[in-house]
Amino acid sequence: MSECTHNCETCGKSCAERKSPADFREPAHKLSSIKKVIGVVSGKGGVGKSMTSAMLSVLMNRRGYHTAVLDADITGPSIPKLFGIHERARGDENGVFPATSKTGIDVMSVNLMLEHEEDPVVWRGPVIAGAVKQFWQEVIWKDVDFMFVDMPPGTGDVPLTVFQTLPVDGIVVVASPQELVSMIVAKAVKMANMMNIPILGIVENMSYIACPDCGKKISIFGESHVDEIAAKFQLPVLAKMPIDPRLAQNADAGCIEQFEGDYLDNAANAVEALLK
Repeated sequence: MSECTHNCETCGKSCAERKSPADFREPAHKLSSIKKVIGVVSGKGGVGKSMTSAMLSVLMNRRGYHTAVLDADITGPSIPKLFGIHERARGDENGVFPATSKTGIDVMSVNLMLEHEEDPVVWRGPVIAGAVKQFWQEVIWKDVDFMFVDMPPGTGDVPLTVFQTLPVDGIVVVASPQELVSMIVAKAVKMANMMNIPILGIVENMSYIACPDCGKKISIFGESHVDEIAAKFQLPVLAKMPIDPRLAQNADAGCIEQFEGDYLDNAANAVEALLK
């Protein structure tokens, strides 16, 4: 009889000590109803995760779904600003209610809990991760078809907490054109694989700018490497978003729901397919 190594994943025997892989997922609030959870991630900051999260929620809302954004970037929250939301979150004896945008998108962010939205959040990692869990467990998310979780950059406490605590149905990886990003994307993809989270595909942001006179695409950050990165990991490229001054103006004005363009239509299709 072979000696037990206590590694049940590689063992073909059945025994009383066999254990299933640990499941750390936590239930949402008892009054919540959330069909699909999509994480929006990247290995580095400044590539447009918040913009992508907001735009995807708007697109799915336009398709008739009830959408929500959980702003998990606790120390750098920007989702309320994109939607022009400045009031504080409300609650009662049952729990906390998310703020609602002009077109009916539910939003929860640490900025909605602060006395002044410019106040910095100077917390250590475990406290930040705990706040994300509270947004999941203590906020009442009613009849949500798609929840987009805007992640902080990197592979630290918060992404780990989200992947372990929330029933994430898929992630969208956001990148930029520089060659350095191939390593950054690899880290995000490998973390998702380690956590057994499906990857819907890659969105390249700031891919180019269109000349206002002739329409020629100008690659400001050099030639894109997203196709070769996607091929390496056998992932689809869901979008190549340009630098669009009109989109930036909408974002700065808190009017992201007014953006025009079909940049993320394929990404929205991939998200919608989760329900079908």
